[in-house]
Amino acid sequence: MGPVPDFDREGRLPQPVAGVDEAGRGSWAGPVIAAAVILDPGRIPDGLDDSKKLSPARRTDLMARLMDAALTGVGSADVGDIDGLNILEATMLAMARAVDALPVAPAHALIDGNRVPALACPATAVVRGDAACLSIAAASIVAKVTRDRIMADLASKYPDYGWQRNAGYGTREHARALEHHGPTPHHRRSFSPVSRLAAST
Repeated sequence: MGPVPDFDREGRLPQPVAGVDEAGRGSWAGPVIAAAVILDPGRIPDGLDDSKKLSPARRTDLMARLMDAALTGVGSADVGDIDGLNILEATMLAMARAVDALPVAPAHALIDGNRVPALACPATAVVRGDAACLSIAAASIVAKVTRDRIMADLASKYPDYGWQRNAGYGTREHARALEHHGPTPHHRRSFSPVSRLAAST
């Protein structure tokens, strides 16, 4: 079943503590979305976990409860940022924007992964933090649900690529659509699969 995230690390740090995570880093299309979440220790929703372990319905339910019980901020880096910088730097930018979007400045930030963005507060990288820290798990849910909704909206404008199903990731359906229809303005041309498939159209 794997580890279950807890609030231990947050409890040992100066308050308030923001958990930060991203969604869409490996996608071929669309923005990378980051979320920052400050949990209220007395109102932590039951069932928070790494968003990848949760069903879409469970993520949506937890997202609604987090909007009511926690402080949240969302940041994005669009395709221009990704292609102009690189995906790592664009992810750091989205994370910094998410922390800046919080209604309260955190005293410390816990960042999923092995690198921290440039922030106004101290920050700690936590590898597999979405499986270890409740605030990062909460951020993973907010980022994932937010991005899935963005990609579903884009899918209504570009229906050939199946983004409402694959969220812009490199599925066989997505690859076939790229071969037949070419890239959209939302494709990451700096990603080698996109540039290779675009060249074949």
